[in-house]
Amino acid sequence: MRYTTRMTIGIDISQIVFTGTGVAKYVEQMTKAIITFAPNNKYILFGASLRQQKKLHEFGEQFKKLSKNVLVVYVPIPPTILDFLWNKLHIIPITWFTGHLDVFWSSDWTQPPIPKSTIGMTTIHDVSFLVYPESFPEIIRTVQKRRLRFAKKECSLFLCDSQATKEDVVNKLHIPKEACVVIYPGYTNT
Repeated sequence: MRYTTRMTIGIDISQIVFTGTGVAKYVEQMTKAIITFAPNNKYILFGASLRQQKKLHEFGEQFKKLSKNVLVVYVPIPPTILDFLWNKLHIIPITWFTGHLDVFWSSDWTQPPIPKSTIGMTTIHDVSFLVYPESFPEIIRTVQKRRLRFAKKECSLFLCDSQATKEDVVNKLHIPKEACVVIYPGYTNT
């Protein structure tokens, strides 16, 4: 007899609105791949933006075509407010917006509180803001440091874009190597 477990997976798609950037393409392609690979899971895609709501809706509709189990939650909040609420005060858990989640994959800009009953994961594209701090504006360094401080406490899995990033994450952020998984970004011409 075959048993299947249907999980409720939350994905922060907020960064997808920055069309043309590597992070936007990464979130778009990873979200499509995850839903296509396991369409029977329930997916709650969380998108927050004040000025880019139209783009969020467009992407949300694309994702809904991949599975009948996709729900998109749009929140008209600018990223600066979420940075304040989640990366500074660290209040209002993601489940306040999404409802129960078994797994939540956070973006690379904000880290919401994640309930203990939810498996937290996040992507770290690189830590060049720590390796070459002089190359980044102070705001970028500050936001990333705040976000990663909470991600280290709440996430049990860290997706790294490369082996070099994984090594930097282990050495610079002191995250156990067992918690880091290398998933190379794929190529697509779409």
